[in-house]
Amino acid sequence: MASGYWVMTFRSISNPDGFEKYVAAATPVIQAKGGRVLAAGLPDFNYEAGLSQNVAIVEFDNLQTADAAYRSPEYQAAVRYLVGAAERDVRIIEGRT
Repeated sequence: MASGYWVMTFRSISNPDGFEKYVAAATPVIQAKGGRVLAAGLPDFNYEAGLSQNVAIVEFDNLQTADAAYRSPEYQAAVRYLVGAAERDVRIIEGRT
């Protein structure tokens, strides 16, 4: 079975304190749900139409686990810190085998 991935891009962060509260609350939940943060932060290089936006890539054992973790009440409680603090896009994709 292929891994599942969260790919998050933060279009804007208007309240860094709220963003940091999200990171502090979300990280242990992600880890408890089996997620492994592979990369997070601003890109080192931007090419073509690439924007300098915070990005996070999180790997899970499979697509179903990734989706369940995102939908979990524990993770959604952490997301509340982003309300009024950041605008982001989240994509959940299946890895290739």
